[in-house]
Amino acid sequence: MARKSASSPDFESTLTQLETIVARLESGELPLEESLKEFEQGIQLAQLGQARLQQAEQRIQILLQKSETAPLSDYEEKE
Repeated sequence: MARKSASSPDFESTLTQLETIVARLESGELPLEESLKEFEQGIQLAQLGQARLQQAEQRIQILLQKSETAPLSDYEEKE
């Protein structure tokens, strides 16, 4: 099984953080500077989530391309 980097959250954690940021921004109660910081963090989380989805898609493509008789091997995650 692929190892996760300790410094980057998994997809579910990323999504939860992004949802929290969206809720805070939609509340309209944040000062402008804090809103901008939250927005920047939201963009970074969205990009991280997109990268995680692309990695999952690549893993699925690798699995689908292998024949039924091919030996199984671990997927090496690129960091």
